[in-house]
Amino acid sequence: MTATINKALYDEQGYIIVPNLIPPETFEALKQACEHATAKTRTGSWPHRRTVGRQFPPFDDSNPDSWGVQHIMHPDLEEPAFAEWYTSDALINVAKELLQCNEDELQMELFNLLINPLEHNFALRWHRDDVRENATAEEEVVALERWTHGVQWNTALYEDSCLYLVPKTHKLPRTELQRGQSMTQAPPANPLDMPGAIQATLQPGESVFYNNNILHCGAYNSKQRRATLHGCMGDTRGGSTRAKNVLQHGLLWMTEERFRDRLNERGRKMLQALVNMKEGVKGDLGYSQVN
Repeated sequence: MTATINKALYDEQGYIIVPNLIPPETFEALKQACEHATAKTRTGSWPHRRTVGRQFPPFDDSNPDSWGVQHIMHPDLEEPAFAEWYTSDALINVAKELLQCNEDELQMELFNLLINPLEHNFALRWHRDDVRENATAEEEVVALERWTHGVQWNTALYEDSCLYLVPKTHKLPRTELQRGQSMTQAPPANPLDMPGAIQATLQPGESVFYNNNILHCGAYNSKQRRATLHGCMGDTRGGSTRAKNVLQHGLLWMTEERFRDRLNERGRKMLQALVNMKEGVKGDLGYSQVN
């Protein structure tokens, strides 16, 4: 199926909601894969997870409760449905339209799963993924102007109201009022107190595509079932601009032949673009944010 994409609205607002990217037969396969991955994470047999109490990488084992499953295309997880959908026509076509690039310019990046913690409500503070909270307005402008070669998305398999964002802030530095609510490590008591904030509610099968340097946060209800596919793709024309934000998640496993061999031809080409970016940067890039 071909989704209708309003590129002008995406450019203006910094996000767009797209329905029905997953055909019915794939939807059920993805739900099953998510159930398996979530169960493995909660029982401890899958170690790569987002830990309650840690908002950003690096994650650790300081809390047994989890709000995300990392590296869901990893061959050891044994859920091929994830890589199949990441490289599907429907998803690729949206990425190409939003990035205005050719398929051979697409770069494989991250694919994870966001889930509800079982024992704790959890929240992320207001942030931009690759701009620190203490950046000056001038530093924000510079960072936002160069952040045009990637797209991030959340695809909900169950109703999901966890994401809050401030439209148009992918192009604009924070106002003084917005800075006042996004300068600390503490998540907001009420995300809608942020000037201009909206809550992005997704119905099952809907996807929100967004510039991940838009001002955004998340609030996780432990009683509300969540299985939301969380990924991003890049555009090789951006060079190494996305390297730190992507490589901070620890992607050495993606350079292994056993991962490459499980991908289709499209996936292998996209993976090679990621490998080329990784090999083109030197030293420890550190982390985009601090916990």
